[in-house]
Formats: sequence, C-alpha cells, structure tokens
Amino acid sequence: MHAENRSPSIFNVAVIVASLGYFVDIYDLLLFTIVRVPSLKELGVPQNEIDTGVGLLLINIQMLGMLIGGVLWGILGDKKGRLSVLFGSILLYSVANIANGFVQGTTGYLLWRFVAGLGLAGELGAGITLVSEILPKEKRGYGTMIVATVGVSGAVAANFIAKIVQDWRICYFIGGGLGLALLVLRISVMESHMFNAIRETRTSRGNFLSLFTERQRFLKYLKCLLLGTPTWFVVGILIAFSNKFAVEMGVRDPISPGDAIAFTYTGLTLGDFSTGLISQLWKSRRKVMLLFLLLTAAFVFVYFQMHGATKWTFYAVCFGLGFSVGFWTIFVTIAAESFGTNLRATVATTVPNFARGLLPLISALFTALQAWFSYVHSGAIVAVICIGVALITAYTVEETFGKELNYLEEI
Repeated sequence: MHAENRSPSIFNVAVIVASLGYFVDIYDLLLFTIVRVPSLKELGVPQNEIDTGVGLLLINIQMLGMLIGGVLWGILGDKKGRLSVLFGSILLYSVANIANGFVQGTTGYLLWRFVAGLGLAGELGAGITLVSEILPKEKRGYGTMIVATVGVSGAVAANFIAKIVQDWRICYFIGGGLGLALLVLRISVMESHMFNAIRETRTSRGNFLSLFTERQRFLKYLKCLLLGTPTWFVVGILIAFSNKFAVEMGVRDPISPGDAIAFTYTGLTLGDFSTGLISQLWKSRRKVMLLFLLLTAAFVFVYFQMHGATKWTFYAVCFGLGFSVGFWTIFVTIAAESFGTNLRATVATTVPNFARGLLPLISALFTALQAWFSYVHSGAIVAVICIGVALITAYTVEETFGKELNYLEEI
C-alpha cells in the first residue's frame, strides 16, 4: 500500500512515460502507413509490387511481428516485471525506427519492420498494466485516459511531421530519437508494488496457455478481445479505403486517405479522452463501451449515406467515426482489470495486438463478400457483424470499474 501513498497523482512519472511511449508507438505505426508507398518508390520498387507484392508483405510482416511480440512481451511482463517490458519495447522499436531510416533495399526494410512490429507490441499493454497497478483504484481510469489520449495524438503528429519533413528517412529518425530520449526517464519510474509482492513467490506467472485451458477464463479473454474489433474495422476498412468508398458512393470531390486518417485520428484522440472521463464520472466501463458502440453504429450508418456529399462533409463524418471508436482506453483498461496480477500483463499486451491482428480476417471477409455484393454493401455487412458482436460482448462483459486488482488467477 505504501507505493499507492507515494504516487497518488495521475501525473506521476509512470503515467507520463507510458503516455509518451505510446505517443511514439502510434507515431511510428501511422508514419509507416504514410511513408510506405513513397519510401518503396524511392527504393526502386515498381507500382504493381507496391500494391500487391513487397508493399503488402511489409504490412503483413509488421503485423506478424506485433502478434509474436504481443505474446512474448506479455509473458515477460508477468515474469520479469512491467518496467522491463515498458522500456525494453521502447528501446527495440526506437532502434528499429532509426534502422528503417538507413535501409537501402526491400530485404532490410522487411527485416526492420518485423523488428519494429515486435517492439511496438509491448508498450501499451505494459504501460496500462503499470498505471492500473500503481494508481489508486478510484484514479486509475484517469491515468489510463491520459496514456491513451496522449498516445493516439501521436498519429496526428506523424501526419503533421510527414507533411513538413519531406524526407521519409528523417521522419523515421525523429521517431527513433523521441523513443531513445524517453529511456532517460527510466531511473525515475517505480515498478508496480503488486508485481513486486509476487515476484519472489512460486506463483505461476505469465502462463499464456492458461487463458485457453479453462472455459470461464477463455470466455472472459475472448470478450476482452472482441470489444476492440469495431475500431480496426473503421480504421482499417472504412478509412483506409475511404477514397474507393467515396467514389462508389458518389461523393462529389476526390478523397485523400491520408487526410481521412488525419481527421479520424483527431477524433480518436478526443474520443479516448472523453471515454476515459465519462467512465470516471459514471463509475462504469461497461456503460461507456455500450454508449460509444451505439455511437459507432450511428456514424457508420451516416458514412454509408454520403451520396453526393462534399469532401468536407465526408471528412467531418471521418472525424465523427474516429471519435466514436475512441474507446481504446476503456477497451485495454477492461482487459487489464479483468485478470489477476499473475496474468494481467499477458492479457493487457496480447488483447490489443490480437484485436489489431483480426484486421486481416475482417479484410478477407470484406473481399469475399464482394463476389456477391457491391463494394459498399460488403462494407455495410461487415460493419453489422463487427459492431453487433462488440455490442453483445459489451452487454455481457463484467463491470470492472473500481475493482480491487491485488489478487491472483488460480492456475
């Protein structure tokens, strides 16, 4: 209990480092989305290879790194500590970022995007776990709100810097430099008192397979995972292919996916702040998830009614969509609060990465449906499935607000 008394402020060093670490994490993820095509062109890759060959492979290899990294960092977080994962992941993705700026060919690019994916997988889960365990239970929602809000604003920064700094290599160097600068704060951050209490015990910690061997635990884990599906459907389908949707729906002006992403992430930043704040005011995670999922359904419906709209109306809806799926704070916090100290980092680290990892499956369903339905109708069908599943999940998920976290999972 002494650690809680020493660090009651929601602006303690752990919250600041976790926030800035997630800021650089999201900066790198979005920067890669922005500079992938121009960087490959400069490396001499032909357009058809960018669209279907090495360009697609780059995205998939980073995703593979994130899925593997999510499991590895999660297990390490419960076995070795939250701090070691927080700073280890920041160090790894920072070095990978700098290395990305030096690549001279596609082989090196593929290698370093995989390494970057490994690094990027660990920061958020470790940060949210540490903040949840350090702050008193009545304040931890504010702490995780700050982490997510500052973090998601990294996307806005990436878009801004990519527009100002024309050289994609320098953009990568900036991200790597920001991450390395964060490591200076390592000495000021305390390890979680809850983890320290079980560090020397014989308690089974970080047992990833135990999430699948007991029915109730697996269902709880699956629910945590499914809550995040609509965010990646909106960002990965509706926004990533917004130019194509706009043409199909008869939007009057050409739409830039880059600008659509910028508006969406600006909305996401505001949404993450709002969900965290409302959750504290309502003293409920579950009610806020339900509210924002209904808001997502409303904005997705409006998105598909955009026939004849101007580009600014379209971008305004993208902002609204971003705001409505800005429940990443609540989503990861629910995951962290749903499990005992000996599995908490494993869950909080794997859940966001696995939720992101569902995007290829969502994309495959979207593509398959186009054999029978139009482009727009296929998107609408996938929307109903993703949002419907998340709504059912949010309705049945355990309320975790104010839950005492100092307990263990029986494995």
